[in-house]
Amino acid sequence: MKPVLLALMFLSEDHRAQMAQSFEVIYAPDAAQAAAAIEEHGPRISVVLTIGSTGLSAAQIDALSNITLICALGAGYENIAVAHAKARGIVVANGAGTNDDCVADHAFGLLIATVRGIPRLDTLTRQGVWRTALPLPPNVSHKRLGIVGLGTIGKKIAQRALGFEMEVGYHNRSVRSDVAHRYFPDVMALAEWADVLVIATPGGAGTQHLVNAQVLQALGPSGYVVNIARGSVIDTAALAQALRAGTIAGAGLDVYESEPAPPAELLDLGNVVLTPHVAGWSPEAVQASVDRFLENARRHLAGEAPVSPV
Repeated sequence: MKPVLLALMFLSEDHRAQMAQSFEVIYAPDAAQAAAAIEEHGPRISVVLTIGSTGLSAAQIDALSNITLICALGAGYENIAVAHAKARGIVVANGAGTNDDCVADHAFGLLIATVRGIPRLDTLTRQGVWRTALPLPPNVSHKRLGIVGLGTIGKKIAQRALGFEMEVGYHNRSVRSDVAHRYFPDVMALAEWADVLVIATPGGAGTQHLVNAQVLQALGPSGYVVNIARGSVIDTAALAQALRAGTIAGAGLDVYESEPAPPAELLDLGNVVLTPHVAGWSPEAVQASVDRFLENARRHLAGEAPVSPV
């Protein structure tokens, strides 16, 4: 008999079929379906697959009497009750490293699109507006890039920035000894120095509204902010006010506090580029994440440590 897997996020039919080779899959990609699945199948479920923004609460864990493994499909796990799970002897693992290149690629795409105003230029071109009627879009090259969170993804963003001859600075919980980039002790100091601020830090209570009105003021009227981390890291109301007032020049967001609904405060602004939390999504990255989950689960069920434990 196959172990029972509860999957709490969107999965393609192909990936569900791949998982079904090893598991009885209960697919519950929204909150209502998840609640119904836990109520009906709770005692049968031994493995849960989720994502950081969806997570798995302590109450949900307690409703699953036979769960032994919780996996996050990507790297983030901020809404998984990790301490509660571990207190019950439940193993927690994630997909760290499986979509880092994809996220870094998207971050730099958003950066260029935001600074150069590419979506707006596309719209105006289709309307017949020629370049002589438009302000000159700034360079990306040679600007100062400040990265909030120099983990694996942050380092890959920095690597891409060097190809554009950008000067890189960063704020992290501690100084990294393996990079030569300039370290800043707090986000405010980094924002005062940077031309572009890229958010690559984990979400959760510790980074809630880390980028607030004061940080945006420090970034300044020629500054840009790009977020490929978690929507909670930026105060959306403060960002909307800063963009409308010209406190900063523009923003590129793949994540926002209202998701999956788009950020209503920003939708009428021409100096914002929005994408629907797809920075880590590509055929290659998602397949790697699914493969990592299956290997984490295979090892766990065989009595071995997972590849990427939390």
